[in-house]
Amino acid sequence: MKLHTLRTTTSDFRDRGREIGTRYADQVRDVSARYLAHFKVLGISETTVRDIAAHSYEGLRDWYPGLVEESDGIAEASGIEPWQVAAVGARTEVLAAVPGKGECTTAVHTPPFGGPPETIQTWDWHDSLTPDGLLLSLVTGTQRRVKLFTEFGTAAKIGVNDAGLGVHFNILRHRSDNDTGGVPVHAVARRVLEEATTVAEARDIVASATLSASTVLTVATYRDGHAAAASIEMSPSGIAVVEPDADGWVIHTNHFLDPGLAGGDTSTPESVSAERYLHARGVRRGMTGRSAPERAAAFCGGDGGAAVVCVHADTSQPGHEQWSTLLTASLDLPGFALQYRAGNPDTAAREGLDQF
Repeated sequence: MKLHTLRTTTSDFRDRGREIGTRYADQVRDVSARYLAHFKVLGISETTVRDIAAHSYEGLRDWYPGLVEESDGIAEASGIEPWQVAAVGARTEVLAAVPGKGECTTAVHTPPFGGPPETIQTWDWHDSLTPDGLLLSLVTGTQRRVKLFTEFGTAAKIGVNDAGLGVHFNILRHRSDNDTGGVPVHAVARRVLEEATTVAEARDIVASATLSASTVLTVATYRDGHAAAASIEMSPSGIAVVEPDADGWVIHTNHFLDPGLAGGDTSTPESVSAERYLHARGVRRGMTGRSAPERAAAFCGGDGGAAVVCVHADTSQPGHEQWSTLLTASLDLPGFALQYRAGNPDTAAREGLDQF
């Protein structure tokens, strides 16, 4: 995955969208075409895609209209139809219409005696869908600064703001997921980054959105020398907050941890979510008090690049069934920065992480 960097200073959503669409028109058009082809391979008709995208678009307009303006600005400047960008922005809502799996692993430590959160995440996805990714720095209307990683067309995935809050992002599956087209979960992550300063504020933002797909946002904060964190599990049937364990670690993969929501979990064994969760728990103490590259090495444990958290594409499978770790990321909240490396944690440990 090639990462592109854009630092924009406009606080106007439409203008920001035009800026993204103008500079990255080729990438926007390419990603849209790839997702529409992917939906077709999965048996989701264009009519269904357009219906879900339209409902998500209207839900977003009611809930956070600025992001509709931004999406339309991207479409306008890149020369494609608004629904084509909206379909990528609501790609999780479209995918909720069919069975599927997800593969991402997040681990966050809040030091009990003070100090910033120590975090790491893998983002595992189809490289055939995301040959390009975006590192975006923006300024909100209230002059809050945000830095985030995302796909072209989606609002946000992993990021930090200058109030000392950061977000990690993992897909979930729940029996209440449906094809009605709720507020895009990527838009929820974006609004949390733009508005929240605490875990409680992030939870309230999540709770205000009507959803049709499930996700977990692991939110970390750093203020007055102390860290806080929690995983906010989101589903159409409700949300739950998973607090750190007694040792200060909160770990999440792709299955629900809240007892109430776990009863409706529909994650598949193929995602090895339970195995990745147990692995992360097993190596967590070795990640404590480490730099980001050292944390990445400890995340792999003794298995290095063969660790279960380093996902490698099975080239014997068709393209839409090939998954790999495309990004390893850490949140630097005191430095208001994302630390990242395209590739898995073993690659990040060997090559280091860049700072954005």
